[in-house]
Amino acid sequence: MIGRGIKEGIPVLVGYFTTAVAFGLLGRNTGLLFMETVAVSLIVFAGASQFIFLSLLASGAGVTEIVITTFLVNLRHLLMSSSLAVRLERKSALLPLAAFGVTDETFAVASFGSGRITEPYMIALNTTAYLGWVSGTAAGYLAGNLLPLKLQNIMGLLLYVLFVAILTPEVRKRYSLLPVILFSGGVNWLLSLGGWMSSGWNMIAAIILGCTAGFLMDRRRHEEAR
Repeated sequence: MIGRGIKEGIPVLVGYFTTAVAFGLLGRNTGLLFMETVAVSLIVFAGASQFIFLSLLASGAGVTEIVITTFLVNLRHLLMSSSLAVRLERKSALLPLAAFGVTDETFAVASFGSGRITEPYMIALNTTAYLGWVSGTAAGYLAGNLLPLKLQNIMGLLLYVLFVAILTPEVRKRYSLLPVILFSGGVNWLLSLGGWMSSGWNMIAAIILGCTAGFLMDRRRHEEAR
């Protein structure tokens, strides 16, 4: 089971490494030290929320705003871990370790694979992906010593490219998500124009209102389908 987990985790490792290189570069450009940047990947290990963390940090957001925003963005991991826990053949004291490394990609690999799901398999799968993300972060930060300053500045655009890459496949699968995405973005934009709150609280409000709007739209659609 461990061998299968490593084998199926290698493609995820490759994808994570390249994305984490961008995170390492952005962490350096944001002003974080090497160990601080690597520590974020070691402790948080959640791609999208780590990029959001850098964006909020650069905008001067406070600790409370960053923690709440990261928590809301990562709530989906609770659902993914719960889904996999139900399918595990046996549970032991290693369950928290297996749950820590669950990400969107490892969840997809484990969910749609044909083999059994066990704790050793999940730990091997998640650890392989984890090593790719952490090593990519370190490599990206160190690469800042080699890349020209102009190229490092351009890397800041990868944050927005990443968000588009995350959203586009989901919108193509469910076009009903587009109004929710536009609504959330509009809320964040309007609040930023008003200047009533900092960028972190604007994002928190946009997430909560966007999720609420999506829930109400989905419930209405189900009621009309009955």
